[in-house]
Order: sequence, then structure tokens, then C-alpha cells
Amino acid sequence: MTLQEINKAYNRIIGSLDSKELKNAFDSIQSLISGSREISFQDKLNELQDTYKYMLRYRIEGAKDPMQEQIYNRIQTSSYELADRIRNKALAIESPLAFYSRRRSLQVQPNVTFENLHLQLSKHYATGNRAEYDAMLIVLFNKIWVSDPFTIEEAAVIKNILFDNELPFTAGCQIVSALMLGLQAAFDPEKLMLLFDAANHENEEIKVRVLISILLTLYVYRKRTALYPQITNRLDALSETPGFTKAIRTITLRFILARETEKITRKLQNEIIPEMMKLSPKISNKINLKDITPEQLGEEMNPEWENIFADSSLGKKMEEFSELQQEGADVMHSTFVHLKSFPFFRELSNWLLPFTTEHSSFGDRFNQNNGEKLMLDSMTLAAFMCNSDKYSLYFSMMQLPEEAKKMMMNQFDSQATEMIQQNKEELISKRGKLEAITGQYIQDLYRFFKIYPGHLDFNDIFTMPLDFHNLSILRPYISDEESLSSIAEFYLRKNYFSDALTIFNQLAETNQDSDILFQKIGYCKQMNDDLQGALDAYLRADLLNPGSKWVIRRIAGCYRSLKEPEEALKYYRRYEKLNPDNLSITISIGHCYLELRNYSEALKCFYKVDYLDGNNKAWRPIAWCSFLTGKYDQARNYYKKILSNQPNTQDLLNAGHTEWALQNIKGAIEFYRQAVEKENRDFYKFQEEFNQDIPDLIVAGIEDTEISLMMDQLRYVLSDSL
Repeated sequence: MTLQEINKAYNRIIGSLDSKELKNAFDSIQSLISGSREISFQDKLNELQDTYKYMLRYRIEGAKDPMQEQIYNRIQTSSYELADRIRNKALAIESPLAFYSRRRSLQVQPNVTFENLHLQLSKHYATGNRAEYDAMLIVLFNKIWVSDPFTIEEAAVIKNILFDNELPFTAGCQIVSALMLGLQAAFDPEKLMLLFDAANHENEEIKVRVLISILLTLYVYRKRTALYPQITNRLDALSETPGFTKAIRTITLRFILARETEKITRKLQNEIIPEMMKLSPKISNKINLKDITPEQLGEEMNPEWENIFADSSLGKKMEEFSELQQEGADVMHSTFVHLKSFPFFRELSNWLLPFTTEHSSFGDRFNQNNGEKLMLDSMTLAAFMCNSDKYSLYFSMMQLPEEAKKMMMNQFDSQATEMIQQNKEELISKRGKLEAITGQYIQDLYRFFKIYPGHLDFNDIFTMPLDFHNLSILRPYISDEESLSSIAEFYLRKNYFSDALTIFNQLAETNQDSDILFQKIGYCKQMNDDLQGALDAYLRADLLNPGSKWVIRRIAGCYRSLKEPEEALKYYRRYEKLNPDNLSITISIGHCYLELRNYSEALKCFYKVDYLDGNNKAWRPIAWCSFLTGKYDQARNYYKKILSNQPNTQDLLNAGHTEWALQNIKGAIEFYRQAVEKENRDFYKFQEEFNQDIPDLIVAGIEDTEISLMMDQLRYVLSDSL
């Protein structure tokens, strides 16, 4: 079998097992064994099939076995694990994926055991040999990541390293990240149990990484984790930890926020930076940058600058950008995406390494250069940057010419450090330490899965919804109203309407009396183009709170979109009583009358708007209603005004109809010609719009035979103008 065929067969097996179609799964496993010639697994498959057949036979004969469910679950888990083992064995020799190639390279070092690595790490750290310590940590990371399912003994050794207080916290962080990546490649209950053990670690950074890793594992293997009683038991125990529900909620919200990263990057590159480039010469001229001296600089911002920003759209975009940064959005991704080519980033594990001033990449400069020491200390404190970007920033600074580097180092005095410390405290006080660490690690993961040179060898977790609140195994711990409401509100604010709707519907099952809840359900459905569903929800909200103008207007809008102008009119009239001076409602009422062909009432509404508003909002409906009611001279006067102010194709078309009704054939042809020109001489598109108005032309006294003649004449005019 080719590598592609092996993966396809494996995916078929997992699909069958996820659907509880065990017979199909066994058949596919048999095909995989035969195709890959891994006949050493045949006995295990036969054993599973025999056990399953016995279980089915007892069931068919009506015998009740209290152990049946446990046996069934055990058959399923064993089948999953057998499929994993066959695939890994079949891919081990030839697969070019990083997981298998790294495994092959480690297999030529048989003396590298976990016990030996623990000893080496302890020795090198104690003697201050940072280069060797970092090298051993990389080996440990890789060995954990690509390992086969752990034995109980191996898991015990890893646990000892994890809880060794003589080692820095970075060792524990890297062990957790390696376990997470290994679990992404292949499920291993022992690795997951190790993560549950690590959840009790005293170090906050390790604990947050552990919880994220557990949630990701439960999400990827959501169909099989419920089959392991020990996982449910460990989750129950972990849920007793203070703040567990809040932590899941925080992680969920941060992963939702990670969806915005590419959107923010595009906004920066396509809108904010080009706006700044355009504005730069203007600012330079206004404030005369050349003449600025340190003595002239004060704390007060020049009002002229504020005016410049106010006059452009940049001010608003920068304000929005600042709000995103305060919220914790990944606004730095676009800045650092091109600064990951340093040798440090060639090693996979370094992408997930916490930023530490002790890393050997910094050499002994850290001990010799006071400016560099202060800079590194300051970067450690910077809560708004993820670990990966801090390394990028440092290595970028080291690439600067010596003079520029010295000048930059001088800036990192105690005052700069104090300012960054203050910013860190402000960010943490606003978002909390849990959220700060969570945000940094998720951003590190984002950079790894998106821009690590070998990222295509990994299944990108960020292509999945990661809606942990919808996992059945997690639902008992995050089904409280506060958690679900905060997640739903966040989805709503970020315009993820389908995700928000799922939660609002769940909340509505237990809360049938909240008009606000049904308003939000209606809004989500409306934004997803489910107008009838939106209308039903709005009507329910209206029953609960008849005084909501917002709901009344939404109901009217839905009825109108559903081509029910008579019902829409009722609700617009209700709204008008609550807010009689709202001219946009008056226009909507006029449109309802227009759709009901009550042109005289429609005109009354549009006249009122034209009189009170004083701008051109009502001109088009007045002109068209005038045409439909035979007031052609009045229609002509309004179309003259409309055509003097950036007319569209429909304006020219309607002006042509009016001239035709007034027997000005040449004037009609000229307007029709301009309408075709407006559509880039697309005559068929013009004719589609024209044909919709034929019934109104006939009512205006235009003979049916004249219409064909007019179209031919227009064709001649257009061909002559070429």
C-alpha cells in the first residue's frame, strides 16, 4: 500500500468506529493488515472479532450480561488502539512526516533513555552548563513527542522529571508541550493521564499549558475519550480544583479570539499601515519633524495631530486596534511572522519554549552587558507578547549594527523596565494571570501550527472550531448559565452567529421567559439568512416584552423581506406610535404601501419625509410613485433632480420610462442608452431590468408592440455609437 492508501484506510476505520459500526471497522482493519503486510496484528484482530461475536450472540439469545457495556467499550477502545498501532508501524519506515523522520533519527540512539536524560538535565543545570542543558531538553522533548504508547514505568520517569523542583519550570513546560503534540499524532491514555497528573503542578505556567493540552486532546478524540472511565474520573477530580470552570471558559474564549488573527493581520496590512503611509508626509509637514529637539517634547499631544487623525479614517481604526490589543487579540502576529528565520527556530521544540533569560542562545552577554540584561528582563515582563515573539525580537535586535544596538540598549534602563512592569500589572489586573498565560501559549501554538517551516506535517488545530463547551465529556463542567452566556456573547460580538445560536438555543431550553434571549436567537438566525426562524424568535420576544422598539422594527423588517408587506405595515405602524418622528420608519411604511400598490398612501409618506428631512432620501420613491399614479410631469421634475446627483442605472431607466409616457421618444431612447452605458454596454443585463417594468409601462399607456420597436431602435443607436 502507498502512504496515501494507508492513511485512507486508517481514516475509514476511525470513521466506522466513531459511528459504532464495528463490523465495518474490523473489515477495514483486515484490509489494512493485508495491504500493509503487518500480519503480526492478525491475532489481535481475530481476538477482538471473536469477543464481539460472542457478545452479539449472547445479546441475540436474550441473555443479560451486566458487564456487556464494559466489554463493548473495551472492544471499541482496543480497536482504536489496534488501528493506531498498525498505521504507525506501516508508516514508520517510509513516511516523510516530521513525526516519523524524527522517530527514525532517535532510534539510532538506543542509549538515550528517559532516566538518562533526567540525570543529564539535572547535572548540566546544576553545573551551569546551559548549552548542554538546552540540548538535552530538546532531546527529551523529541523523545516524548515521537514515543510509542508509554509503559507505566516510562510514565513514572516522565512524572519524576516533571515534578523535579531542582529543574527550572521550562522543563515541565516542554514536557507538557511534547505530550500534547504526541497526543495529536496518536492517542495514548498513559500520556493523557500524565497530563492530568501535571494539572496539580504548583507552577502556574505549567498548569495552564496542561489544561490547554487536555482540552485539545479531548477535542481531537471526542468520539473515543468517553470510552475510558479513568478519563471521566480524572476530569471529575480535576473539576474540584478552584477556578476549573473559569479556566475552561477562559481557554475557550481565547481560542475563539485566535480565529480573528488572520482578519486582524489583513486589516493591518490592507488598511491601517497603508493609511499610516498616506498620512506620514502630512504629519511630517504639519509638525516639521526635522526641527523637533528633546527640549520641545512634552507630555501634551499637539492638537493639530489630533485633527489630522480625526480627518482620516485612521483614528477610528487605531482606536479599534487598541481595543483589540486590550482584549488580548493577537495583534503582533503580522509584525513577527517574517522574523522566524533565525537558527533558534529551526528546532521544533523552541517554538513552544517559554521565554527565559537563562537560555543558552543569549550566551554570556547576559552577564556582561547591563543594557542587554535590562532589555531581557524587560522582555520577560512584557505580557502583551508571546514567548516566540520575544525570542524573535531579541534575535532581531542582535542583528542591528553595533552603534544602533548600543543606542537601543541604553533605552532599556530601569525606567523602561519599571514602565513594562507597570504595563504587565495593568494587563494582568484587567485580564488576570490565567488569561495572560493562556493568551501567550495559544499565540505560541498559533505561530507553530501556521508558520513553523514544517507545519504542513501537523494537523492544524486552528482549522477546527475548538468549541470545548459542546463536548459531551466537558459539558457537566461548563454548562452553567454564566459560562455559556459569556461564550455566546463573545461569539455574537465577533459575528460567529452559528456558534452563538447553538448556545442561545441551549439556554432557551431552560429559560423560556427571557425576551433578550429570544431577541439574540432571532438576530443570529437573521444574520444567517433564516428569516422565518428569526421572525418566529422575534415574535416570541415581542410576546414577552411588547414595548421593545428594536424587536418591533425587526419583526416588520422580516415580514417585509418575506414579501408580506401587509403584516410588515402593522408593525411599522406600531413602531411609529412609539417613535412618531422617525423618518426612516415613515419611508419603510411608504415602501409597504408601494408594495401593496397603494400609491396614494405611499406618496403621502414620501412627501412627509421630503418636507421634513430636506435631503434627497425621498426623491426616488416620490418620482416612481408619481410615474405609477400618472403624474408624469411631477415624476420628470424629480428625475431631473435625481439625475443631477450621481444617478444609477435604475434612475436612468425610470427617467426613460417617464419620458416615454410623456411621448418624448427621443428623450426616452437617450436615457435608455445611458442606462446601457452604465452597465458597461451589457444590453442583456439592461433588458432584464427593463422587462421587469413592462407591466407598469403598459399601465402607463405604452402599446405592447411599441416595446419591441423601442428595443430594436435602442440596439441601432448603440451599434451606431460604436
